[in-house]
Amino acid sequence: MNRYVKTIYAGLIALIFSLSSCNYLDIVPDGIATIDNAFTTRYSAEKYLFTCFAYMPQQGSITSNPGLTAGEDFFCASDDINSNGSIGGVGRSIQYGEQRADSPTADAWRGYGNLNAAGSSLYQGISDCNIFLENIHLVPDMEEDERTRWIGEANFLKAYYHFWLVRQYGPIYIKDKNLPVNTSIQDSKVYRNTIDECFGYIVNLLDTVINNEYIPEQIFNETEELGRITKGIAMSLKAYVLVTWASPLFNGNRDYADVVDNRGVAIFNPDKTEEEKLQRWVEAADACKEAIDFVEERGHSLYLFDEGMDISDETRVKLSIRGSVTENFNKEVIWANPNCWVGGSGTISAYNWPRSLVSGSTNGSYTARMNVPLKFVEKFYSKNGVPIDEDISYNMAGIYDVRAATAKEKYYIKEGYTTVGLTFDREPRFYADMVFDGNVWFGSSFLNEEDPLYAQMKLGQPAGSMYLNGHNLTGYSAKKLNHYKSVVASGTSASPTPYAWPVIRLADLYLLYAEALNEAGGSKSDVLEYVDKVRERAGLNGVEWSWGIYSRNPEKPNTLAGRREIIQRERTIELAFEGKGYWDLRRWKTAYVELNKPITGWYVYGRTEETYYVPVTLTQPVFSMKDYFWPIATIEMRKNENLVQNFGY
Repeated sequence: MNRYVKTIYAGLIALIFSLSSCNYLDIVPDGIATIDNAFTTRYSAEKYLFTCFAYMPQQGSITSNPGLTAGEDFFCASDDINSNGSIGGVGRSIQYGEQRADSPTADAWRGYGNLNAAGSSLYQGISDCNIFLENIHLVPDMEEDERTRWIGEANFLKAYYHFWLVRQYGPIYIKDKNLPVNTSIQDSKVYRNTIDECFGYIVNLLDTVINNEYIPEQIFNETEELGRITKGIAMSLKAYVLVTWASPLFNGNRDYADVVDNRGVAIFNPDKTEEEKLQRWVEAADACKEAIDFVEERGHSLYLFDEGMDISDETRVKLSIRGSVTENFNKEVIWANPNCWVGGSGTISAYNWPRSLVSGSTNGSYTARMNVPLKFVEKFYSKNGVPIDEDISYNMAGIYDVRAATAKEKYYIKEGYTTVGLTFDREPRFYADMVFDGNVWFGSSFLNEEDPLYAQMKLGQPAGSMYLNGHNLTGYSAKKLNHYKSVVASGTSASPTPYAWPVIRLADLYLLYAEALNEAGGSKSDVLEYVDKVRERAGLNGVEWSWGIYSRNPEKPNTLAGRREIIQRERTIELAFEGKGYWDLRRWKTAYVELNKPITGWYVYGRTEETYYVPVTLTQPVFSMKDYFWPIATIEMRKNENLVQNFGY
């Protein structure tokens, strides 16, 4: 762990316990001694800045980020399905349609749950950012360039915290300044701003960061400053914000036209002309391209595994795919959160490790307790780079049949091992990302491709289910989130290789650009260029070639709607298990369809191929129109009659 991160944690030990209550207004009195003391020296002001960083959501934590466990790529079992060793995740109750206004799950507005290291609301974090910005000029012993840089970082955090709230709640209360202590009770009863006001405010804040001459273009002092904010991070976040704003959920969405406050203001800005909606996409595409050009000029590129190993091309591609996430601060990662490290016990990585890969060993809590549903398994392309149900050469009729892997498949499936048809003839990302019965596991100190480790997941086998402790319920988990050097093969414990969670990587930005440019009316060749960059790293041919040769719908890339479907599918696959899919389904307004499909898996208590490879329905998730946005807690509604509740609560 670098010295900067250590410093953050050291500061947090002293400061987290002094954080104020979770009241989103958080009126800060003037002249409080602790505030005055916080800005008497550079050292104390820096500690206060680290306190502002402490509110950063833990994007890689299943107990913090609902995007990891509320979407279609992971299924977290309820206690009635898996009473022994089930894991929660903040998204589980959302998946089951159990979100309630009296006690909202993942309530970032009030700060209930484990959202961040500070254990408090994002509005409290915004308040602390405001305090910092209002007082940093008082610090006597610091250079102006450093002061200006810190101001930019605090503004970035304000923007990000507002954005996280907007994604959850839709229109929110913009907290640009803290209210003075003498504010009357009535004047403190704020209104929710409109959705356009919220996004506009966030973008303007990010522009101040981008235009701040002392925000570095890139980090050179990696020992002390990895994780600090750069212009590239700010530009990439701006691109992500603008794409979100342009998306159907937020861009002239009339589904929530009746959400009107007591002033008569329709806070979702439902009435937009087609020209206005198009302009949002144009601005988003421009921001994406500016961010891409900027970060590429400063050395960011798609990650390619380049360690000097004598390995097959197939394995090298798989390691490139995994390494784009797990190789710490690699060139593809534009922004990683140094306050959110994964890989160890109790993290999402550990929950995706098989119970064991060799006979006679167990790995404690590392038991693949994160479940990937069959519906998501089917999302990955065929080896020809098109959906399996579109591929003219793919045997859809045989996906439930079993057969033994041959020598030509040995880098993906253990040669001679009998497994199900669904796992054959799939794209490299499927084999890089997934753990399944017969799947080859390169790494874990076993680097011999001719005699590899592999998962055996039927009952009684090393990675198979157990009636005691937690276990996998579908027959699939996510290998992608584990570094290939992590040891999961022997003994009674495991040795992980941790990494800082990547928040934005270049492949994400490429696909955002392709999406925005397509919706803005860009040419087919320009749109697909950036999709094809991602596909090339994944070992696939380009979109036009793949669809033209192998798809039952060869004309799909030639229409805007067809390209939209292709880009969305590409994001779903490329960013699988990274907590992005849930937010994408919401902004695309496709969550109502995708998140209402039943959760199915294999019968994991089967001991033979005949009994194991039987599809079983585990549960029926529930997603309704009200679930697109979080409810504001009932207690907040009672305190402030000017707040209007979201639809359905």
